[in-house]
Amino acid sequence: MSRKPEDDLKEKFRKDADPELDAQLDAALASVELETLYNTDHAQPGGAGAQSINGKQVRRGRVVSVSRDDVFVDFGGKSQGIAQVIQFGDEIPEIGTELDFIVERYDTTEGVLVLSKRGASIAAKVSIENLEAGQIVEGIVTGMNKGGLEVEVKGARAFMPAGQVELFHVPSFEDYIGKKVTAEVTKFERDGRGLNIVLSRRNILEREREEVKVKLLAELSEGQIRRGTIRSVMDFGAFVDLGGVDGLLHVSELTFKRGVRPNEVVKEGDVVDVKILKIDRENNKLALSLKQARGVDPWADASTKYSVGSTLTGRVSKVEPFGCFIEVEEGIEGLLPVSEMSYQRIRHPSDLAKVGDTLKLVVLSLDPALRKMSFSLKQAGPDPWKTVKDRYFVDAIVDGKITRVVDFGAFVELEAGLEGLIHVSELSDKRVRSPADVAQPGQDVRVRIMEVDPEARRIGLSLRRVFEPKPDSSAPPLSTKPAQPRPKLTLKGGLDFEYKKNK
Repeated sequence: MSRKPEDDLKEKFRKDADPELDAQLDAALASVELETLYNTDHAQPGGAGAQSINGKQVRRGRVVSVSRDDVFVDFGGKSQGIAQVIQFGDEIPEIGTELDFIVERYDTTEGVLVLSKRGASIAAKVSIENLEAGQIVEGIVTGMNKGGLEVEVKGARAFMPAGQVELFHVPSFEDYIGKKVTAEVTKFERDGRGLNIVLSRRNILEREREEVKVKLLAELSEGQIRRGTIRSVMDFGAFVDLGGVDGLLHVSELTFKRGVRPNEVVKEGDVVDVKILKIDRENNKLALSLKQARGVDPWADASTKYSVGSTLTGRVSKVEPFGCFIEVEEGIEGLLPVSEMSYQRIRHPSDLAKVGDTLKLVVLSLDPALRKMSFSLKQAGPDPWKTVKDRYFVDAIVDGKITRVVDFGAFVELEAGLEGLIHVSELSDKRVRSPADVAQPGQDVRVRIMEVDPEARRIGLSLRRVFEPKPDSSAPPLSTKPAQPRPKLTLKGGLDFEYKKNK
């Protein structure tokens, strides 16, 4: 197996020394300052004098080798040092690069200076020997269990509870396996089984978030449009993360549509643009709007586009017992009352319309300030009652279909939008206990018109009088099948009588 350059360098640093000689050397050099031993009091390359940070010397050296774990630095002469690669993050130095390093200590075992990159995170300076609660460390996630993550920190096994991994709930930890994480030591103990190290990544994220929050709040102002991420969705709205600051997106500010649930508009993880409506800097609270960030309020010019009495086309968005909600355009919705759906009585709006149907309507009322609108379906077509006397005459025999049976009789549809009533007394020659005993919804019947009242929108009908002879009248019956006179039977003795037929 070929040797790596860093192996040769370590061997050069270590040399061959016996323990007794090392001990004598350490005793002899105990009173000698590190900077004196390595000539650090002399001018540095490039003419810059030695610097000091927190009592530790800062020296400029040249990178001579880089391994998976360490960066080897040459300070000239006999001065050599090693710094951990982890201190450089993603910017691994190239061989020949000159950098400033902090001299931490002298490692007698390796015969080299232990270095820290100037400006490197404190996480890189912590060793397992002096680890304690509150320190920041970096490690590699090696596994997971039901309770959280297993992390390797400088060769030791540590544990990170599930609730300490992120600021928010994490459904799965699979994506963390093999990744490098920075965490705070919350517990460090030695027991009979070894080291007990507990970490928290959340503590660091919270501190970073607080720093970002203060900076971001200073930049925010009311009226701004900002991009954020939906963090959670509730019945009353959704919370949006603007990059360190959370704001409330109330259900009333999600969309211009009415009666919409938050989870029908957004879901967790969605990236949205929102408008800042209000900032409470004292309590660090934001009020946001999604609908105002997406465009102009459609109700602003509704009175111009949809004047009272005008005709329009709308889509049924919801059906309720009292009527249908009609969507005219996105954000504008109105009510079609059940009383305005048909000139005839209907049991339920679903008898005439269902969700998704497109209807031609007349605007009855409009109030943009209250965002209210009402429509009429029956007025969008001709009123059959205006010309009812031109088509239906008293004593005429007509055909129809029973639509409803009530306690006092049965309603018969003569044509679309036109109904007449057969009173219970006109259902049969015999006494009727209940109209349902004689008539059923959907039944085709032939009836005689007894009354026509356009003003009261009422037509009286009779089922039992169909077979009575029609009185002389200049007005012909509407039905193509004229009423038949009751048949006469002749008995012995020359007596005649009428036969009454019950329907």
